[in-house]
Amino acid sequence: MTVQFDRIALIGIGLIGSSLAHDIKRLGLAKEVVIATRSAETLKRAEELQLGDRYTTSSAEAVKDADLVIVSVPVGASESVAKEIAGSLKPGAIVTDVGSTKASVIAQMQPHMPENVHFIPGHPLAGTEKSGPDAGFPGLFEGRWCIFTPLENTDERALKTLGRFWETLGSKIDVMDPAHHDKVLAIVSHLPHLIAYNIVGTADDLGTVTESEVIKYSASGFRDFTRLAASDPTMWRDICLHNKDAILEMLARFSEDLAYLQRAIRWGEGDKIFDLFTRTRAIRRSIIEAGQDVDAPDFGRPHTLDKKV
Repeated sequence: MTVQFDRIALIGIGLIGSSLAHDIKRLGLAKEVVIATRSAETLKRAEELQLGDRYTTSSAEAVKDADLVIVSVPVGASESVAKEIAGSLKPGAIVTDVGSTKASVIAQMQPHMPENVHFIPGHPLAGTEKSGPDAGFPGLFEGRWCIFTPLENTDERALKTLGRFWETLGSKIDVMDPAHHDKVLAIVSHLPHLIAYNIVGTADDLGTVTESEVIKYSASGFRDFTRLAASDPTMWRDICLHNKDAILEMLARFSEDLAYLQRAIRWGEGDKIFDLFTRTRAIRRSIIEAGQDVDAPDFGRPHTLDKKV
């Protein structure tokens, strides 16, 4: 594989950052990878995992002479990172991020970006409920979308260079307006997570059903909500606060639709219930046909029979 950058700086080394580190190393995409994170303990773990070539708690130090800078921090920390690295960025460097909200990240970072660097906001639609440097693995971005929300007058050559990088990781590239991106993600990602957090929270607060029963019988749908509800609290707190308008709009729509379903159940309107469930099955089939999931029983979980010795 051809080296694409002399030096890449990874600011933040959680699930996304560590997965990037694995793939950059595996594919030989950089001569040097510099890793920065504020936590000395996390940095030490990244070094133990041999995720990079150099390690520092200073983001400003990390970006010196870097050709590509990837910011992988909770979206609420975007401005503080931008302020720290602004004076140390190499002229002509590409600066991108992986945040799940784009309008907010742009508002936080753009004012601090020097005119002689290429700031290209991005969002790889890939992840798991795990977090931290141990959560990363090679191939996380294979077959997944990476959305760019470029600013006006973005340098086409820089955009193409960044696109080539993500495509080498196996991603498919799309380009969106930041506000549209935030609305799309509010329904396909943010709202499902909020629903999951709320359902699991409701179960935790339900006095008439014991915690042991919730855990014991969670092989039903509840178990699959807990996977989403196990996601990083800091990251999702920041997403809620930094995509507020779009999330509130989708929550209002969801509340209206939930009230419709509630009325249908209350009045025994089986046709309305059946029609809704039929439409939602069609969406599931479309997702499988689009290659965004597999048509495997039980979410693809392995099934093994206990063998008596």
